[in-house]
Amino acid sequence: MKPAVFLTTTLTALLLSASAMAAELKIGLANDPDVLDPAQSRTFVGRIVYTAMCDKLVDVGPDLAIVPQLATEWTWSEGGKELKMKLRKGVKFHDGTPFNAEAVVATIERNLTLPESRRKSELASVEKVEANGEDEVTFKLKSPDVTLLAQLADRAGMIVSPKAAKELGAKFGSHPVCAGPFKFVERVQQDRIVLEKFADYWNKDNVFLDKVTYLPIPDTTVRLANLRAGDLDMGTEMAPSDAAAIKGDANLNYLDAVNLGYLALYVNVGNGPAADNPLGKDKRLRQAFSLALDREAIMQIVYEGTALAGNQPFPPNGPWFNKDVPVPARDVEKAKALMKEAGVDRLKLDFSVTNNPVILQAAQMMQAMVAEAGFDVSLKATEFATLLDEETAGKYQIARTDWSGRVDPDGNIHQFVTCKGGLNDMKYCNPEVDKLLNEARASTDNAARKQKYDAAAKILNDELPVIYFGHQAWIWGLNKKVSGFVPSADGMVRLVGVKKAD
Repeated sequence: MKPAVFLTTTLTALLLSASAMAAELKIGLANDPDVLDPAQSRTFVGRIVYTAMCDKLVDVGPDLAIVPQLATEWTWSEGGKELKMKLRKGVKFHDGTPFNAEAVVATIERNLTLPESRRKSELASVEKVEANGEDEVTFKLKSPDVTLLAQLADRAGMIVSPKAAKELGAKFGSHPVCAGPFKFVERVQQDRIVLEKFADYWNKDNVFLDKVTYLPIPDTTVRLANLRAGDLDMGTEMAPSDAAAIKGDANLNYLDAVNLGYLALYVNVGNGPAADNPLGKDKRLRQAFSLALDREAIMQIVYEGTALAGNQPFPPNGPWFNKDVPVPARDVEKAKALMKEAGVDRLKLDFSVTNNPVILQAAQMMQAMVAEAGFDVSLKATEFATLLDEETAGKYQIARTDWSGRVDPDGNIHQFVTCKGGLNDMKYCNPEVDKLLNEARASTDNAARKQKYDAAAKILNDELPVIYFGHQAWIWGLNKKVSGFVPSADGMVRLVGVKKAD
């Protein structure tokens, strides 16, 4: 009996040792993601989790070029109304079912038809998708759409298990099943999301982590403290005020990348009873609110000079910015004149924001700035996912939610301001804006597209359903035991190739 006891004890010790050596990466998120269903979700932090869990047809490379992922190559038809894709062979979903052309068709059809789907406007140009055998699909379009590839590099192109999607329906987010390097294990709301390495991943030889745990920590000070204490291996969306501390810590590495997206305020102009207020009904008041903001001061004080002031969905140093609509300087007297012209002396407003300290600091600065022009703003701070739900339901007057940005300019504007845009929670609708942005989608000539975006920028800066005010940088803090992470302007955390030393 003694040898058996010895062997059992030794085996147990070896198993415990192996378990202790398993590489786990703990990542601090700025917020808790919303539903983990690529068809339904809308949060930036959700996209970070998806990057480990849900491979897409195509991805975005370090130089922001579209690169293969589940699709290995693609070609456009001469008229631009068909996109043919060859698919990677030998890929499995986390439930063991095969990835193939039929799975692509099922996912795209789900994105287009699921009542809860937010991908419909992103795929609005798609008439149908057909399987050409096991390993090829053809997207047939209603009209040419140069932006489609960029859409397929994000949630619209994340292919999910048809079996799981059919079984779970709109509750797919309770146990998502994709084809990425890590598979879903558990989620405890507001506490953690746990993934583990998928043994049958098509690129498993380049996956060096066994487990990934995402921890939502909205307070940037707490997130930094956890990182410095070693309770986190990586902190995402670190505050500009944290940069010096990260750079000065011998155990940490500092990385950053210029953001593709924007900082913005959304005004409820038509989404339910809450839109029935002077700000929602009169563009002059929105213009006054915008002019009362000192954008440059906010960028310097809140973002410590790491961000750019802005007034469009594209940054002033980017190729799509309309220089004929410059970032406005603060003009309180002009703001007051617009208020008077609108017949308003002082206007009470509810301003909905997340309980993120950086966002709250910016909101408090705005609150003080616009008060000088005649706006009495009450701040309503709430958890991020709750704020998104309230925006969707129209339970807000003016709200702050930022956009992480997309490689193609269409991804920063179309779905927010077109009449049926999937993220148009303002319910803003201007047929001329729709026409311009739809025409920009159909053109392969960047100069022609630029003219359309320029024209739309003039209308939007006059009507101001969205008040853009800046463009920030992504900042990461990493424990020096972590290697192989490549920062990207899209802010994603790609874990293939990432290692953690013992």
